[in-house]
Amino acid sequence: MYKFVFSIFLTLLGLNCMAQKDSLQLGDRYAEDQIYATISYAQFYNQPSVITRSSFSFALSSGFIKDIILNKKGTFAIAMGVGYGFDSFNHKLKVDEVNNTSVFSSDNSISSNFFKSHNLEFPLEIRWRTSNANKYNFWRVYTGVKFLYNLSNTFDYLDNNNMQFSYRNISSYNKFQYGLTISAGYDEFNINVFYGMTPVFNNATINGENIQTKIIKFGLIFYVL
Repeated sequence: MYKFVFSIFLTLLGLNCMAQKDSLQLGDRYAEDQIYATISYAQFYNQPSVITRSSFSFALSSGFIKDIILNKKGTFAIAMGVGYGFDSFNHKLKVDEVNNTSVFSSDNSISSNFFKSHNLEFPLEIRWRTSNANKYNFWRVYTGVKFLYNLSNTFDYLDNNNMQFSYRNISSYNKFQYGLTISAGYDEFNINVFYGMTPVFNNATINGENIQTKIIKFGLIFYVL
């Protein structure tokens, strides 16, 4: 019963959206308020010299972003939004929390080493596209800044004795981060890049070397009007 009611609701919502679009005329002022979703390949970059490249890692995010139109045609706009992001890194930096102090080291003997984080996202974009009030397939280039607030982070590793260690919300983790973003493509399928500008850790060192590890992600972003 619930599935049937939900299907009817989605159908009526879709018909309503189509009717709203069809009522617009060329040259009308309109906005591209959207739900977005991303799937990305992720990596740490600017790692300490003793740390090798991370293994396969990924990131997912989704949210809502609202247009603020800058011209009548709607081809230029700024947009701001809010969303949720999840990152999962299979990395080589060993992290321990000892007496509320984060300790970093390199240990090639550990068999698995994962970092996971849950973040609130706040994207801010400048947008250009070739759309109009009645043209739904178009080219776009959106670029801007995405601000992140970390809700939780977890570092897990398995040592050579098969003992598992897990640390949640370590003290040196940088809860506020931001990065540059760009999305470009045609219709629903668009490439997306996030280039982190702030270090993942605060006041962190390994063998006397400052840890300036940052995050880069590249993948696909999908927009739903």
